Amino acid sequence: MKISNLLSLLCLLIAVCDGADDYQLGPDSLRKKDVPQGKVTMHQFSDSKVYPGSERDYWIYVPSQYDGSKPACLMVFQDGKWYQDPRGHTRVPTVLDNLIDSGEIPLTIGLFLNPGVIPAAKEGAKPRKNRSFEYDTLSDQYARFLLVDILPVLKRDYRITDDPEGRAVCGISSGGICAWTVAWERPDAFRKVISYVGSFTNIRGGHNYPAMIRKSEKKPIRVFLQAGEKDLDNLHGSWPLGNRQMAAALKFAGYDFRFVMGDGGHNGKHGGAIFPDMLRWLWRDYPKS
Repeated sequence: MKISNLLSLLCLLIAVCDGADDYQLGPDSLRKKDVPQGKVTMHQFSDSKVYPGSERDYWIYVPSQYDGSKPACLMVFQDGKWYQDPRGHTRVPTVLDNLIDSGEIPLTIGLFLNPGVIPAAKEGAKPRKNRSFEYDTLSDQYARFLLVDILPVLKRDYRITDDPEGRAVCGISSGGICAWTVAWERPDAFRKVISYVGSFTNIRGGHNYPAMIRKSEKKPIRVFLQAGEKDLDNLHGSWPLGNRQMAAALKFAGYDFRFVMGDGGHNGKHGGAIFPDMLRWLWRDYPKS
């Protein structure tokens, strides 16, 4: 190969490498002057009936426009610390501030839940992480946790809509498949889903969802799937393939869905960059007033 051609190829490869996963937050993910800021408060929960013995931190975002005069919509985020972090990959409170203020999404309270941990039984031992059990299990258990354990606590202080069209669930990786499982198991309670690089692989049977979707009666779920070409490929399966198979099954079954494949890896960069547009699409026909 000529040196000039080799240099051209090298430059192209460098450009591709620089472009991959180079997602940036847009203006709707940044604090805007004159947009009122909602309030985020941190709490702890350790009285679970569904996951006995578990403990977890959680955060509640309440928009400044909320006055309790009418029920608010609800968005639940798995791995909540990552989503509410003002320096994190998505910065959800800021995005909600901006899109609620502009009238592009309805008045929405955000609930940011960390996965549970089981405290160590003996001094010096480490606590047991409950994340995979809660998020990757294909059952109604996590949905029941939200409905039986968490929502009653939230409803003590806030008016939350009972309309399943006004409730959304979002997560990344195992939290992404968890978001889908919640709506799949309880579409009577949650009907909107956002999944970042969802783990639709064989961690705890998640690779079965495409076949289940194809062979089941369509459920009233709207879902936005984000995935990356450079995502994981390991003993559990291929994350890009798993998400493509989900998208194909959703299309076959006639679901209201969007699927965006980027060039990134197993992280929240791409999802965070397009999160405002995810919300616009998800809530596009929900009453704003």
